Amino acid sequence: MQVIFYILIFILGAALGSFLCCQAQRLHIKETKKKSPGRRSACLHCGHKLKWYENIPVISWLIQKGKCKKCGKKIGMAELLSELGLAFSFLAIGTTINIATANAIEWSIFIVTLLLILSMGFLAIYDGKWGKLPVSILTLSIIFAIGICVLRWVNIFTVSIFTWEPVLCTFAAVVILGGLYLLLYLISKGKWVGDGDWIIGVIMGLALGTPWLALVALFIANFAACIVMYPLVRKKKTKKIHLAPFLFFALVVTLTVAEYLTNLVG
Repeated sequence: MQVIFYILIFILGAALGSFLCCQAQRLHIKETKKKSPGRRSACLHCGHKLKWYENIPVISWLIQKGKCKKCGKKIGMAELLSELGLAFSFLAIGTTINIATANAIEWSIFIVTLLLILSMGFLAIYDGKWGKLPVSILTLSIIFAIGICVLRWVNIFTVSIFTWEPVLCTFAAVVILGGLYLLLYLISKGKWVGDGDWIIGVIMGLALGTPWLALVALFIANFAACIVMYPLVRKKKTKKIHLAPFLFFALVVTLTVAEYLTNLVG
């Protein structure tokens, strides 16, 4: 049953990845007021309305070799990366729960975590393509992160007496991630990091809940950003690093190995 669960959640992630990329494109068109986004998925070059078999996550992209079936122009890698990224992210988070033994609170944390991954995935796509972070999705992500935080405390306090330690640990995680990026933003006046990156740091701190995990996520995000973006910056192909995709990657990885790292530290 656990293997079937992994397969189903992988497929769900791929489908939602396709949906997120489409909705990100619609929001961008709506905000820039270039044209009406329309109700159906269509080629951005020729306007061809996609059939259902042209909308199958990953498979359609591979069969069509990343091109529109009608005009032959490239669809782009963003769609494929979004689908695969969400699919593997959902699969990774899926490995953190045992469907046979999980209680109601653990299932609730798992579901809200998936919702956070969805909203953060949207932010990663939007920031990666256009260098902006929609306020509405940031707000939604904060709500999901707070939900995870509260549910985690409830789960802890159902088996032990109340202490301030989980609350203080969460506060420390928020300060490490959110506080550092806010400080960098203020010092550089927005040249080093964007004005929304520190908010994503706060969201991650709330979701991770401990300073140790916050430090791990901080290292992963910045290390990945340096590895990927340094060659582009050096060749002067870009001057600004969009951090949301790397923060999203760091959050997924850290949440996946959170239990192992917590046991290791503890």
